[in-house]
Amino acid sequence: MKKPNALLEDLKPLLPAIAARADQAERARSVPAENIALLKGIGLHRALQPRHYGGLEISLAQFAECIAALAGACASTAWAMSLLCTHSHQLAMFPARLQDEIWGRDPDATASSSIAPFGRTEEVDGGVRFSGEMGWSSGCDHAEWAIMGFRRANGDGGQDYCFAVLPRSDYQIRDDWYAAGLRASGSRTLIVDRAFVPEHRIQRARDMMEGTSAGFGLYPDSAIYFNPYRPYFASGFSTVSLGIAERMLEAFKDKTRHRVRAYTGAAVGAATPALMRLAESTHQVAAARALLEKSWEQIADYSARHQYPTRTELAFWRTNQGYAVKLCIQAVDRLMEAAGGGAWFDSNEMQRLFRDAHMTGAHAYTDYDVCAQILGRELMGLEPDPAMT
Repeated sequence: MKKPNALLEDLKPLLPAIAARADQAERARSVPAENIALLKGIGLHRALQPRHYGGLEISLAQFAECIAALAGACASTAWAMSLLCTHSHQLAMFPARLQDEIWGRDPDATASSSIAPFGRTEEVDGGVRFSGEMGWSSGCDHAEWAIMGFRRANGDGGQDYCFAVLPRSDYQIRDDWYAAGLRASGSRTLIVDRAFVPEHRIQRARDMMEGTSAGFGLYPDSAIYFNPYRPYFASGFSTVSLGIAERMLEAFKDKTRHRVRAYTGAAVGAATPALMRLAESTHQVAAARALLEKSWEQIADYSARHQYPTRTELAFWRTNQGYAVKLCIQAVDRLMEAAGGGAWFDSNEMQRLFRDAHMTGAHAYTDYDVCAQILGRELMGLEPDPAMT
């Protein structure tokens, strides 16, 4: 197992090359294969994979530091790679039979996802027939498997939110990712037409949140699998936002330090408004980091102690991430407003940071209007609203 921060130290020398390909990545609307090869070369894709298959099983805090650093170089690469990694944590909660199918055959295999329950299924002997157009599958160009969401009738007359895992041979990828932000994440649509999914490749989301999934307890010595899947799965969204904001602080300083006003020749970098904007954004980003670090450490601690969080703790972990994203976007916006016209040229990374920052707040998980309602209800002792995702 790698020592603490060893993976981050391996990552740092790769960041300049990844940053240099950011424009190329945006034009391709997908993470460059060269980036994936570099990251797999240091084992980042194994960060949350079971040791049984050669994985590293590092803590969430260690993993998040890597993703934040990667986001400063290329947010799209960080977004896609974080999901390819966190899906391994989710797959470790499936039966051993599925894990053997995936990693027993290819220890380097990864999975993308489209987990909104839009899949259509019909019950057949031994499983389901799955169909659907499953969007937003970040990093799918580089994955061998995909996790897809659907609803399944249960014995109580209701429906369960479930996940189905399909191999690459069971779906096509539609090249339809044209977006203003995270352009290179390759979050394309997966097309499935009546693919057979056996029972051992299906799990209920609720079981993965309550420690009752088929894979629960497979790794009794693990420090990361005794925790609901969602805090790990969603950790990358806010972490990418943090990495973008931290990079924006540096980009603003670099641009403003030598900037002069075109009509007056005044030095912008020494002007009070620029200094005040930089100071306030720096405080906001530091506050976002502190809030996220607290959550990362708590999640890692609970996982290591094999203690399941309460509903209130889960609500705070979820909404802390949403609030941190809100802080990061505000910090980026404040600096972009005062960066001058040159910051809006395609050749300037600040406009890309601005676009990518806003995309991190567009995910259902980081929507702060939703997060505020979730936490507010919990603080008032009200039952969760099922309409809140």
